[in-house]
Amino acid sequence: MSVAEVKLFNKWSFDDVIVSDKTLSDYIAVNQKDKFKQYLPHTAGRYQNKRFRKGQCPIVERLTNSLMMHGRNNGKKLMAVRIVQHTFQIINLITGENPIQVLVDAIINGGPREDSTRVGRGGAVRRQAVDVSPLRRVNQSIHLLTSGARSSAFRNIKTIAECLADEIINCSKESPNSYAFKKKEEIERVAKSNR
Repeated sequence: MSVAEVKLFNKWSFDDVIVSDKTLSDYIAVNQKDKFKQYLPHTAGRYQNKRFRKGQCPIVERLTNSLMMHGRNNGKKLMAVRIVQHTFQIINLITGENPIQVLVDAIINGGPREDSTRVGRGGAVRRQAVDVSPLRRVNQSIHLLTSGARSSAFRNIKTIAECLADEIINCSKESPNSYAFKKKEEIERVAKSNR
């Protein structure tokens, strides 16, 4: 008896998803191992216990967890799962592609590759440009995607799912309409001037 293929929300396949950026493939957990494939982005795993373990958390679940922010939404994971489900349906309707692939592309495009940090030298604080580690690129990208969607959905007729879908699609196409992509460009521009 063959085991049925695991699909997200019983719709989207993980198998044909490609992480185009080699440097991030270890930190975007899509289909490298069987345990990264899941029906729902809700595993109740303890990914915060050890450093770097969150790199093993399935990428769609990381997006879900990142949506549970701003006091009133804390801990409402079922709500976040529902938002992600609607978002993926919208992405599929608009692009006709596998929404998991669109999300992975958006995460690759949304994380800044260079950032600036504060270096204190003899009382004078100046910014110094630094390269960003791959895990932080993924973390920051997910954070920028969700916070961009959250800010555009606030006091707006559009639902958070629609805003998140727009944000992910725009970011995957490197469109300047995307909050995450704009932020990334801005961070890299500031870092470049501080080299």
